[in-house]
Amino acid sequence: MRSAVVTGAGQGIGAAIASALVDEGYRVGVLDVDAKAASRVATRLGNAVALHASVTDPVSVEAALDAFEQTPDLWVNNAGIVRFGALVELSLDDWRMVVDVNLTGCFVASRAAATRMLVRGSGCIINVTSMNGIAPGPNAGAYGSTKAAVALLTQQMALEWGPGGLRVNAVAPGLIDGGMSEAIYADAVIRKARESKVPLGRLGRPEDVAQAIVFLASDAAAYVTGQNLLVDGGVTMGIIAQLPRPKAVDGAGDGSKPEG
Repeated sequence: MRSAVVTGAGQGIGAAIASALVDEGYRVGVLDVDAKAASRVATRLGNAVALHASVTDPVSVEAALDAFEQTPDLWVNNAGIVRFGALVELSLDDWRMVVDVNLTGCFVASRAAATRMLVRGSGCIINVTSMNGIAPGPNAGAYGSTKAAVALLTQQMALEWGPGGLRVNAVAPGLIDGGMSEAIYADAVIRKARESKVPLGRLGRPEDVAQAIVFLASDAAAYVTGQNLLVDGGVTMGIIAQLPRPKAVDGAGDGSKPEG
């Protein structure tokens, strides 16, 4: 039986990823800093085990891997936090906390998993980044910077660990109705306005992110590594579509008179 560990799986997108992997036949480690949340999710999923660890603490991550009692085939780095605020007002403590969890935590957890996977000669690691690591948003503090850094770290991991049989990819969620964004979409006006900017016409669901991870972990993606897959309904590529444009330029051709 294939096995997987998902960090930050006690709620939101992480719990959806864990659920999708159980549905795919994986034995799943539900890892979270909140032990009670991890236990609730693991109990609900059935073929899962709760793992208590902070991704910023190498000792607790190693202990969680020992408790899982096998080297996972798949490791998903989903744990992350955000501290909103204008950069000029952001405290250094908040900046460091986000960097520590989102970037350093991804490194710490990945290194622990990869060390064991490399001994076996196979494995898959998938990092959860964000469209905010590609197109920055205001008042997001260190969040976008850390996600951009994780995207590059994904490439470095893929280069260094590929010869050892590991594939490393990332998934970049867009406007997802769940997880850390729940408070944003509780406002009906904001929700409608954001939906209107998505080319596919709806907000993403945690399950959309989970299914992208299922694909990247599958044999169908056996020759894919070092990629950062956007799961955003097209919103990131749609920036120009939001700008005003005169209708006169939208006809066929360049508008000049025909020759002859």
